[in-house]
Order: sequence, then C-alpha cells, then structure tokens
Amino acid sequence: MGTMRKTIIVLTATMVTMTLVACAPEIGSRDWCNNLEHTPKSDWTANQTSDFAKNCMP
Repeated sequence: MGTMRKTIIVLTATMVTMTLVACAPEIGSRDWCNNLEHTPKSDWTANQTSDFAKNCMP
C-alpha cells in the first residue's frame, strides 16, 4: 500500500472519530445521565461515577 493511500486512510479514520466524539452529550445533561444509566456500572470510570452523583442524583 502506498504512502498516500495510508495517509488518506488515517485522515479519514481521524475525521470519523472526531465526528463521533463531537456528538457525545454534554456531561451532566439529561441525555448523558440517561446514557450512563443504561451502561453497566462496572464500565463506569471514577470520573463518570462522580459526575453522575453530582449531576444526575436528586
């Protein structure tokens, strides 16, 4: 595979990744809380647990 083709593949993958990350809901928003509620607690990070407690618990 040529260098130009590899570069195009890497750039395309980077653009797709950045697009998906940009669509993530803001931390503490209703959508973010709902998404986290449907994620197994074993997959939560310490930061997510803290943010959930601060923003999503009444």
